[in-house]
Formats: sequence, structure tokens, C-alpha cells
Amino acid sequence: MMLGWVIACHNNMALEIRDALEAQAGVLPQCCTVNFWPEMSNNMLSRAMCDALHNTDSGDGVIFLTDLPAAPPYRAAALLSHKHPGCEVICGISLALLQSMLPARETLTSEQFRQQIVAAGGDSVTSLWHQQQKNPPFVLIKPGSHS
Repeated sequence: MMLGWVIACHNNMALEIRDALEAQAGVLPQCCTVNFWPEMSNNMLSRAMCDALHNTDSGDGVIFLTDLPAAPPYRAAALLSHKHPGCEVICGISLALLQSMLPARETLTSEQFRQQIVAAGGDSVTSLWHQQQKNPPFVLIKPGSHS
């Protein structure tokens, strides 16, 4: 079992994080980076994120690890995650946090990983799932029904 990791951050941060992780732990299987540059279109970013998802998914789940909440990499990951079971979107990552979570890639489900990384990350780390619990999806109430 191995969770795929897609590290998606602004500028060169994703690559720098992966390079630092690999310097410590060796080559990371099922790990892709997406560097988001200000001049990148949403379409280019979505394509890169989709490619990264497919390159890291072995069927055990994929974790999108992003830097800033509500920023383009987070939004692109959120859209992709709704179409693929076992995908989680995390934001607020740091090198130290990912170093501590590296062993969990091989032992936890994507849901367990999400819970553990958010707990370990403190106030600066959250997930799409956690945000959705704060803001439940819009529910259409049919005319004439009372709730």
C-alpha cells in the first residue's frame, strides 16, 4: 500500500520540498510536483494536476498537498478530488510536516492520513473535507416542503 502524493505549490516551492524530502529519504515513488507560476492559466494548471493525479494513483488514494487555502493549486485539486475516490486535499503544508508524515504514506488510508496531517499541522493546516464540514453543501429545498 502506498498513497500517492501530489505536491502543488506556488513558484518553485513544490520542487524544493520534494528535493529536500528525497535528500533525506531517497527517491519518493508515486510523488509528483506541480509548480504553479503566476503566468500559468487555469487550464494549464488543471492539466498538470490531472497528469500528476494519474501518475501517482496506484489505487490506494492520492493526497494533494498544497501551500495556500483557496489559491489556484488548492482549487484545482478540489475539483479533481470530487471525481476520484480516495483523494484528499490538504493545504498549509511545510517541509517539516511532510517529513514527519512520510512514513504514514505506507500505513494509512487517505482518510486516516487526512486526519493525522491536519492534527499534526496545527492551526495552519486544514483539508477540503474539514472546510466542507464548516460549510455544508447547499441543499435545494423544494417549494412547499417545510423543514
